[in-house]
Amino acid sequence: MARAETCNIADRFLHDRIREGHGERVALRLDDRTLTYAEVAQLSHRYAAALCHLGVRAEERVFLVLPDGPAFVGALFGALQVGAVPVMINPHQPAEAFAGIVGYARARLAVTTADAVGFVEEAAETAGETLPVLVVDGDAGDHHALDDLPDDGPVGTVPTHPDDPALWLFSGGTTGTPKAVVQTHRSFVNTTERYAHAAVGYTADDITMSVPKLYFGYATGGNLFFPFSVGASAVLFPDKVTPEAVFAHIAQHRPTILLNVPSMMQAMLDHPDADQQDLSSLRFATSAGEALPPALYDRWKATFGVEVLDGLGTAEMWHIFLSNVPGDVKPGTLGKPVPGFDVQVRGPEGDELPPGEVGQLWVAGDSRAIGYWRDMERSKQVFRGEWVVTGDLVRRDEQGYISYVGRGDDAIKVKGKWLIPAEVEGVLGSHPEVTSATVVGAPDASGLLKPAAFVTVTELREGLEEDLRDWVLERLDAYKHPRVIEVVDDLPRTHLGKVNRTAMKQRAEERLATTDEEG
Repeated sequence: MARAETCNIADRFLHDRIREGHGERVALRLDDRTLTYAEVAQLSHRYAAALCHLGVRAEERVFLVLPDGPAFVGALFGALQVGAVPVMINPHQPAEAFAGIVGYARARLAVTTADAVGFVEEAAETAGETLPVLVVDGDAGDHHALDDLPDDGPVGTVPTHPDDPALWLFSGGTTGTPKAVVQTHRSFVNTTERYAHAAVGYTADDITMSVPKLYFGYATGGNLFFPFSVGASAVLFPDKVTPEAVFAHIAQHRPTILLNVPSMMQAMLDHPDADQQDLSSLRFATSAGEALPPALYDRWKATFGVEVLDGLGTAEMWHIFLSNVPGDVKPGTLGKPVPGFDVQVRGPEGDELPPGEVGQLWVAGDSRAIGYWRDMERSKQVFRGEWVVTGDLVRRDEQGYISYVGRGDDAIKVKGKWLIPAEVEGVLGSHPEVTSATVVGAPDASGLLKPAAFVTVTELREGLEEDLRDWVLERLDAYKHPRVIEVVDDLPRTHLGKVNRTAMKQRAEERLATTDEEG
């Protein structure tokens, strides 16, 4: 991006469309109506005026505890417009988890719905914090109601610096403990230009739709900032994401780009009416957040005829910087670096490794975050000059395609050898009766670290766990097989929807402590 003295993404992604004469273009597609860019801009001004009236100042944090819809979009851009820093919150996480964020963030205000006021109040009380609340609909009780605040008309955009904080994005990984990544206005503009415009080619005629909700950075980009940057439109719906809901909204809105994740791809393919669905409106789908197995890609492509662009991004280097692109997809890989990002595979000593070897993923580019909020030690480990050390283990092939191997902090040392959980998870996931699998390491009764697996299956039957153990032993070295395999109804998730490996390790330790198995 050009080195400008000022840059506010409320202008770049919304108000500039009005100045360009695109105010009457459709910006948001809802179940019952559409909103134009002019109408979304009016919402942004309305929320900006309300926040100013409540004393919100530049760089102060504002919690957005909202479902996908006009209020979320209006409040997000309104907060950015006044120079505040939105902190997007999953309204479906436990209140105690939000309480930890409340105490950590010291936000000036929370914006929420009447239905979620109790959730916000409980979290603030648990955290021992006073948190003013702006209620956007219904009965506000003792809190501020949007409808009761004066509307002072259009509010000017604060001329923030490109390197000013713009948004907090949580990088909770798989531990369940969130870390706030402080991202800048520059980062959002850079990735939009590099990935959305140049690499995958968003256009003004696109209609986007997302499986993840807007509080995920993946969706904030792909289903809001990216389409808005070119005058396209985004489909939003507040209800729970199920295969039936995804199919219904595709049928109604005919999107051209679908942001997806492998778990929902699997659920859509397993739906009894999958082969009757028409996804022909899609130019492509994207996948991120978890590994996309080649077999799942092939099945998706055969069933729906839609190309999937698997990629990798992190909150620390906002959004996708490694990706397959239209017309150049290699299943089982993350594609190649997005032009404008430098990606290297390095060894433990920081030396760049040759093709074929597994190493740590290092990335550099103009989307680098400032660091972690109130965590200098962790920031020094991850942010090294222009580079971000992501913690991911990857492998580059001779053609330059990069494949995901696993998280470095998830690796398990068994009998002096390294085991990457993703490898065992992939083998378990290839079993026809397994729908998902997580492998973790925990000490057994002797204190030795051993792998344990937790799986969800199509149907529980006698002898399945033993069959799964044999399935792994037939395909991998013996030291890699899970000493315990437990069938569960569901896998615990973090506030960002990732499998909570900390909870899984605790359960694994309990199981392994009762087993005397050798090997």
